[in-house]
Amino acid sequence: MNNLGVSAKELVGQTTEELHKKRALFKKEFFNLRFQRTLGELQNTSRFSFVKKTIARINTELTIRSKTGE
Repeated sequence: MNNLGVSAKELVGQTTEELHKKRALFKKEFFNLRFQRTLGELQNTSRFSFVKKTIARINTELTIRSKTGE
């Protein structure tokens, strides 16, 4: 899909709505990567773990915001 380098610092500066949109995009990409891996068509194996970790970073930021009331 796209090759976004998403760091935790970048996520802090984004709105909650933007984070939800990004998470939805990465989850869709992760779903597609899982299918490619199952079918043996996955060529960029590092992308799989990158997307998984990015979803976790976004979820962490959203959890922090929900606990602090932002």
